[in-house]
Amino acid sequence: MYTDPVFLGMTLYDIFLLVGIVAVFFVADKMTVKLGFSVALQRIVIVGAFLSVVLGYGSAVLFQAFYNYMDSGVFEIASNTGATFFGGLIGGVAVFLIVWFFIAGRFCKDKDEPKKRFFDILDIAACCVPLAHAFGRIGCLFGGCCHGAPTEEWYGIEMHTETYGYQKVVPVQLFEAIFLFLLAAALIALFIKNRGDKKFPLAIAYCFAYGLWRFFIEYARADDVGATVVSFLSPSQLVAILLILAGTAIAVWCFLRKRKEK
Repeated sequence: MYTDPVFLGMTLYDIFLLVGIVAVFFVADKMTVKLGFSVALQRIVIVGAFLSVVLGYGSAVLFQAFYNYMDSGVFEIASNTGATFFGGLIGGVAVFLIVWFFIAGRFCKDKDEPKKRFFDILDIAACCVPLAHAFGRIGCLFGGCCHGAPTEEWYGIEMHTETYGYQKVVPVQLFEAIFLFLLAAALIALFIKNRGDKKFPLAIAYCFAYGLWRFFIEYARADDVGATVVSFLSPSQLVAILLILAGTAIAVWCFLRKRKEK
């Protein structure tokens, strides 16, 4: 595939990922304006997101190294381990939450504004995460990283798989990119329409929609079952279960919060 640098030392994967990050920053900024965030909090969103991306990359490398350790028994941090999306997401979310709850209030006239706006920022994240992820999947498709199962069906494409080399496989990265773009579009449409006191938390929709998708698309990804701490799940299915549990936790939190407000 297209793994050689094509512009300023960047591969097509790097370029698509960069475009995705810029798109997310643009969308997030427009959403904060629409929701009436103060100017200070709008800036915090962009700065916090930028720090999440930068420090999240380090988290991704560590995540990949730990993942490799579970598979091979060798823990090694190297620059070629790749930036596993969910590894970066875990570190990025942690950084953003620290900025949001412990730093943002110091720059806002209303010190409690970040806490009051937390569910709004969850809605923004629910729209932006699948958008960034979709661009990353397109980058993976052109970068030659494919987890697709071997196939002779008409929808298979010739790709370089991590396990079998060049082979006709299910183009899972393409399927996931299409699904994620559609999911992001649906959530953004709901965001625009879903205003008012009875709005539905979009983070719940994202967690359940992508969690269920990721669990069942695993049969086309063909990752090894037992390659994680859970012997009967593949890594992708474990991620899917964690997403569904996260969506359930947010739903319970929202329910308890509304009961308390009553």
